[in-house]
Amino acid sequence: MNSVITLTTDFGTADGYVASVKGVILGINPGATIVDISHQIQPQNIHQAAFVLGAVYSCFPTGTVHLVVVDPGVGTDRRIIIVRTPKGTFVGPDNGVLSYAFRDYVNGENIRNDSVSLTREASVISVTNRRFFREPVSDTFHGRDIMAPVTALLSQGFQPETFGEKAESLQAIPMPRPSAAPDGLTGHVIHVDSFGNIITDIRRHDLPNDNVRINIGGHTVIGLNRNYVAGQGLLTLIGSTGYLEIALNNGSAAAITGARIGDEIKVRTGA
Repeated sequence: MNSVITLTTDFGTADGYVASVKGVILGINPGATIVDISHQIQPQNIHQAAFVLGAVYSCFPTGTVHLVVVDPGVGTDRRIIIVRTPKGTFVGPDNGVLSYAFRDYVNGENIRNDSVSLTREASVISVTNRRFFREPVSDTFHGRDIMAPVTALLSQGFQPETFGEKAESLQAIPMPRPSAAPDGLTGHVIHVDSFGNIITDIRRHDLPNDNVRINIGGHTVIGLNRNYVAGQGLLTLIGSTGYLEIALNNGSAAAITGARIGDEIKVRTGA
């Protein structure tokens, strides 16, 4: 069966971990097309993995199965889950790494608590059916022995319910949205990419116009640019992910400002 599977991990490429996961998948579904989203996630960085997946999964066909293995709790009693939404099927540990994939289907406006439930448009299955696991299961490599075979079978058309029981809730990382201020709004840093660009939770429609002043880490950036070379020094623009970014032409905005995930940024309108 021809199908698409994506992989996002913190394994790197110096060892054989990625290859072993792919080998298990192809042993079950030799016709699968496997696409590497990233294997350079910082070790155990759940927030980074969640954002990277969230920025790209909508580019894939809705029948794609997305496997994410950033799993600092491997070998513990943390669950492995399957999340199915109208935009795709996702497999990973229940540690919040799939948060950006299901954020549009959370009951309630914001994801602020550790545990959330999903609307009827989406479903969550806790993977418990050992019949489909690769035996013996390594306590340190559930990505290979549990998640990979489940992912391969899902790509062949197996229904999520085959692998376990429906779950009423799942873990989420905090994903606050911009909040209104008297003369603008307050946003947050949600990602720093490999170029040092600071990506925030502010979208284009959150901004009243391009005449803005943005304060971050003691620095002020005025106006909104169209690309990374349209200004000198720190600049802001709406990046390819659809979020407001603070960037530095031929440099790292994160290094200049010291910005970290979760930091607040202030957006003010007018001169």
